[in-house]
Amino acid sequence: MTKPKRDAEQLAVLIDSEVARKIRQHARSSSKTEVCGVLIGTDHARTTEIQAAITGLNAAQAGTHVTFTQDTWEHIYKTKDRDYPNQRIVGWYHSHPGFGVFLSDHDTFIHKNFFSSPKQVAWVYDPHSDEEGCFGWVGDRIERLSAIAISDRKGGEEAGETGKPEPVGAVQENDLEELESSPHEKHSEPAAWLRRTVAIASHLSVLAVGFLASWFLFPQTILLPVPVDPQTGHPLLQFMPEELRERIRMMPSINPLTDGSPDPNRNEHPATAAASKDKNGSK
Repeated sequence: MTKPKRDAEQLAVLIDSEVARKIRQHARSSSKTEVCGVLIGTDHARTTEIQAAITGLNAAQAGTHVTFTQDTWEHIYKTKDRDYPNQRIVGWYHSHPGFGVFLSDHDTFIHKNFFSSPKQVAWVYDPHSDEEGCFGWVGDRIERLSAIAISDRKGGEEAGETGKPEPVGAVQENDLEELESSPHEKHSEPAAWLRRTVAIASHLSVLAVGFLASWFLFPQTILLPVPVDPQTGHPLLQFMPEELRERIRMMPSINPLTDGSPDPNRNEHPATAAASKDKNGSK
């Protein structure tokens, strides 16, 4: 019988700070062999909330692995029915004294056979390095989860047995809804299409500002074809529009369209003519 296909999206995990402290305390009680227990809590749409833990008494302990025995399960179910009747087993925890945080082949076997629900997780803690991590189902694989938060119900965590504060990134319990709704999008980068849109809009804005600035700050020149006398090289005013002829008449006596010689076809500017008259008259 094939198992139903699981959602490939990662779970968000919220663990109570007191539960995390008890797991660390249990792990530090055995510095050479592994210890284990189960996690009690509730699950929501995309979040598993860990609210309590039950110690795995009478587990078969060894240096590199631990096994839930029949006596262990009897103790777990008896405690759960008595203390947590309205909650469920949402996973398990165990220690890795001195060899890091990961799931061994033996750990993977336990998780697949006893904690196969899509929202059940495995919490691993190394008491030698104070490193911890959480693993869970991502599709049909078991992977280390990244959306982990610790709810601080007491307003701060007590120091552990080592005398130093526990390595906790605490959040308040009312952050559960936000963690569940967007465990990955909170720190995600903007979508590629949004980045491209902003870049294009920025370039268009720069071009528009540059065009408007050049339009208002610099004179606009319109080049029109002007007929020229092939012998003199002077423009033939009689073939030009009246407005253009008037502009050329108002120019200084040197025609910029020719080689610099005076234009014989242009009437002299009134101011220039008056100055010439005064000069000639004074003579």
